[in-house]
Amino acid sequence: MKRFGEWGIDLLLINQLREWKQHMTWKLIGVNIIVMLTVILLAGVSVKDFACVLVEKYRLVGDEKNFMFNQTMQFYLMRASLLAIVVAALIHYVFIKKMLVPLRRLTESTRQLTEGTYPEMIAVTSRDEIGQLTEHFNDMTRTLKRAEENRKRMLSNISHDLRTPLSNLNGYLEALSSGVLTGDRELYQSLLEESQHITRLVEQLHLLSVWEDRRETGMTKTSIQMDELISKSTNAFQWELKIRELELHLSLQPGTVNADEDGLRQVLNNLLQNAITYNAGQIIWVSGVNEPRGYRVTVSNVGVPMPEEVREIVFERFYQVDPARYRGQSGKGSGLGLAIVKEIIQKHGGEVGLISEDNKHSFWITIPPSR
Repeated sequence: MKRFGEWGIDLLLINQLREWKQHMTWKLIGVNIIVMLTVILLAGVSVKDFACVLVEKYRLVGDEKNFMFNQTMQFYLMRASLLAIVVAALIHYVFIKKMLVPLRRLTESTRQLTEGTYPEMIAVTSRDEIGQLTEHFNDMTRTLKRAEENRKRMLSNISHDLRTPLSNLNGYLEALSSGVLTGDRELYQSLLEESQHITRLVEQLHLLSVWEDRRETGMTKTSIQMDELISKSTNAFQWELKIRELELHLSLQPGTVNADEDGLRQVLNNLLQNAITYNAGQIIWVSGVNEPRGYRVTVSNVGVPMPEEVREIVFERFYQVDPARYRGQSGKGSGLGLAIVKEIIQKHGGEVGLISEDNKHSFWITIPPSR
């Protein structure tokens, strides 16, 4: 269970099981009440019919008539009692079986999950509380499986991104220390770039970790004029735009949001850097508009056509496009920029997304309006 506890799933599973137990208890109470009411109803109807028969049939009083009356009463009562017991047992069996079969499946699947294996999805056969619990359990299983896959992919990508620069550094440093190589400006510049790449990766990992653990109460929110913030962020990239011979087209509407300024500045920087790095055209578009859901910022550029499956995972950690498809891209990205964007915006209660039409890609974010 510790395997899943790293993702904070232990508490979720315990809550699910607690709700399961509560629902099962109330269901059993309801079944017993139905059984008892059925027995009473059948017995009452039978006694009523029996009394009506007696009143109609026996109009004289005498020992012989009393004896026949008692015998007939016992016969009817015995028959009614046996019929009520049989019917109640059948109803009880049907209801209990209907409840226990999915519960047994849930119990078995929970056991497999706690042992570290992912069970098959359980078929939902009803829309009651047990059916809803089964749906929640299936959703939880899918979430756990997806989280485990993301964890493995993240560890693989981290080791891959660190292995190459560390190997280069170790190789050059060993050669320098043994006298095989002599240092020059070009070599030291190469070593510096490798070191900076590792530093950027570690810093972004730390930043992502900080925002994952941050709660809304831990953010320093202030009233921010989005058009002014976007203008300041784009000004910081003027030199890089000039070097790459790119044009920047701004279209901004005034708008105010209540947010963490450092977080939004990081979001804008990451979006702009991503648009510049993976650009195959000459123009980058940045727009900001007020919408009912909040202030929407869109950063667009021209790249290569993006497959549908790629569009769904661009905000995942460590996802990187093939650097050979973009001129001027050296492959030094960390694959964390858009993941940080998603984490920060979601912590603000906003949304992120990508609209891709042929070779034009528009990354957008929405920040809720000030309240």
